[in-house]
Amino acid sequence: MPKDSYTTRKEALVLRKPEATDGAAIWELVRACKPLDENSMYCNLVQAEHFRDTCVVAELDGGIVGWISGHMIPGQDAFFVWQVAVSPKARGLGLGRKMLTHLVNRSECEDATCLKTTITEDNDASWGLFRSFARAIGGELTDTPHYECDTHFDGQHDTEHMVTITLPAEEIALPRAA
Repeated sequence: MPKDSYTTRKEALVLRKPEATDGAAIWELVRACKPLDENSMYCNLVQAEHFRDTCVVAELDGGIVGWISGHMIPGQDAFFVWQVAVSPKARGLGLGRKMLTHLVNRSECEDATCLKTTITEDNDASWGLFRSFARAIGGELTDTPHYECDTHFDGQHDTEHMVTITLPAEEIALPRAA
């Protein structure tokens, strides 16, 4: 099966590279997933077009219900996950882990030896997702304060911890369909 698409046995859930025409739907999804930081619709459009090789959308019955934006960090062997959004109607399907696995298996991420993301201390859903992903792939998860409240955010945003997960050298098996 091509690395740029993934379909469950039910043929209802599809993981694919985004298109520029997905920008508005991605923006609406992020807005519906409080407390995610909202970017502009234009930002999501540019991500979907310019960074499509390292981003993924999940469609369920023809509607976008999942989104991960990410990129390879310049000068590093690291894949950075910027944002993960899963629609309330797609929760409980293991969709976040499926999308992460899908992305790190893409040829565009084959040089990544680790996955990095930032998470605030109180974001239990993100901690749960990334800890679950690390366990599933046998990767080590570490974290350290990175973007600090007063130093980087002028006291306007909680400190973001840099989470690093080691990635295996071989392709990771996709989780089974829910």
